[in-house]
Amino acid sequence: MASENPAAGTANAASIERYKRIFDRFASIEKNGQKFMTRDDFVNAIAPGEDYKRLQRSQYGVLFDVADNSKQGLLSLSDFTVFEHLLSHPDAEYEIAFRLFDTAGSGKITREQFKQILSANIGKDAIPFDFECEWLKLYTGNKDAVHDMAYKEFTQLLKGLQAERLRQEFRFYDTQTTGYITPDEFKKVIVDIAGHKLSVQVLDHLPTLCNLYSSNKISFANVMAFYNVIREMDMVERIIRKAIGDSKDGTVTKADFLHTAARETRFSLFTPMEADIIFHFAGLENPSGKLTIKDFFRLLESKWEHALPVAHPAAPEAKHGVIHDILKGSYGFLLGSISGAVGATVVYPIDLVKTRMQNQRSKVVGELLYKNSVDCFKKVIRNEGVLGLYRGLGPQLVGVAPEKAIKLTMNDFARRNLTDKDGNITIIGELIAGGVAGGSQVVFTNPLEIVKIRLQVAGEAAKSLDAPRPGAVAIVRTLGIVGLYKGASACLLRDIPFSAIYFPVYAHLKKDFFHEGPEHRLTIGELLIAGAVAGMPAAYFTTPADVIKTRLQVEAKKGQSSYTGIRDAARKIYHEEGFRAFFKGGPARVLRSSPQFGTTLMVYEILQRAFPFDGQPEKTQQALTPGTPGHSEDLSYLQSKNALKILLDVHYKFGIVPPNAKIPGVASP
Repeated sequence: MASENPAAGTANAASIERYKRIFDRFASIEKNGQKFMTRDDFVNAIAPGEDYKRLQRSQYGVLFDVADNSKQGLLSLSDFTVFEHLLSHPDAEYEIAFRLFDTAGSGKITREQFKQILSANIGKDAIPFDFECEWLKLYTGNKDAVHDMAYKEFTQLLKGLQAERLRQEFRFYDTQTTGYITPDEFKKVIVDIAGHKLSVQVLDHLPTLCNLYSSNKISFANVMAFYNVIREMDMVERIIRKAIGDSKDGTVTKADFLHTAARETRFSLFTPMEADIIFHFAGLENPSGKLTIKDFFRLLESKWEHALPVAHPAAPEAKHGVIHDILKGSYGFLLGSISGAVGATVVYPIDLVKTRMQNQRSKVVGELLYKNSVDCFKKVIRNEGVLGLYRGLGPQLVGVAPEKAIKLTMNDFARRNLTDKDGNITIIGELIAGGVAGGSQVVFTNPLEIVKIRLQVAGEAAKSLDAPRPGAVAIVRTLGIVGLYKGASACLLRDIPFSAIYFPVYAHLKKDFFHEGPEHRLTIGELLIAGAVAGMPAAYFTTPADVIKTRLQVEAKKGQSSYTGIRDAARKIYHEEGFRAFFKGGPARVLRSSPQFGTTLMVYEILQRAFPFDGQPEKTQQALTPGTPGHSEDLSYLQSKNALKILLDVHYKFGIVPPNAKIPGVASP
């Protein structure tokens, strides 16, 4: 084909190997030791995930006619490789359209060829195209001076064809030349012209456009404004992203959009009517006038993506000196300590009740002080006062800063190193990152936990034995360095699985349930719920390890069993108190851990937003049609699907040809 378009290089070895892998997987015919693809094999190969709801199988089959150079109805590996390489060209959509219309393979398209192919693919029931219109004559000449179109001339014709069809279809329905059509007629026009580009929700609500101007008719100005919005949707996306990025609350109004458009474009692109249309259809489920990026997602059919993966690389991080790194580390520790202190203070009374319930030995005579967590809470207030609920809080707060800082830092560090270049991390990677964070914090938390627990238990001992209550310093002196790490193995047994459960659940709740993204910041309530819900399974499923750790770290009283290690503690607890003893204080642990971690991470993220380290919060970009191909085979599917876009612009039924229709130069399947 003399397309006037030089090949964009040749396929590299990796691409050829990928093409061969796909071909071998789907080719079903073998002749003389050589594999071939049928039309069905080809469609299966280029559209493996298609549901054929918006695009029919026969429409993908149109691409087979481009790939079948020999017109034998079968594709060789060479044919398939050439076609796949064609898809990688930046103008692949236009090249494919040209090859379909160039039925003679001459590198030129005649007026008659254009008429035959277009007529055959729009069907007899469609609004007929006027091939004698002045617009077409501008490209092909009049009857006395008709000329053929080369590749680049034909691409310009295709680009303007949709607008000409729009004008012709409007005239078809506007029989009285009033400049108006009905809402239902408007819907038919848009479905014909651009139905493949719009979401189902927008298509269903097309007739509501008349409500914008309190009329029961749609004017030609309305129709052209709607068409212009569709044509400039990429620019709409850029302006919306910019406006939302500049917004404090992640929303944009119509005025914000027009102001941003005026700032970001050299020439005015959007009229007030076009802005009305954008916000009318984007705000179908949000009539407030303040729209989020999710509202704009609803405009377009999500199947259409960039033909090639588009990266939005982060700006290269500037190199900083030692002082900057020290300040940044101090910043992280400060935020961690503040958020951790708030979270710990909020739930500390629950933690104290949990500790006393877990330390209670049900088989020791006279040991059963509390019937349940509520009874324990009441007796602490009655016997020790309200301040008794906060016994041991001081050492806990002292330990919160390094504990939260090291946990959050190590989780982020591990996730960064386990994330691939596309920004994806596996579930196993998330579990490992959380486990690393949990394990690293034990070096700080174990000494503080043992001091806190002994202070919490000391209150009930002092009340029953009428003895003075020991302070934190006295407990540290008594235990010594080695004693401060008593039960560390049990602490690891608890904290590693806790963080391995907590951080992945928290991340997925924010991302998958609340749909957190660059243009959608979670509210305080959403952050609190995500953190609290993630803490529930993490806290309850690690209660047995917490019970064992508590028993190992508490100083045994007279008549109580003493434990030499994790196995010994587990065996004796099970033998003396039964399996249920391992979940003593479980509800209290959930009630403590769930709100504590919810509060801690909510405060941490709010502080990061309010006081960003570099004075500028991180912002990234997200497309209106989210999702990028993660594998090379997905990319091939995406390129094949996008190759149909220009043909669907010609007519949304292009390729759905009746079985008895004859297209010149195209072999029957």
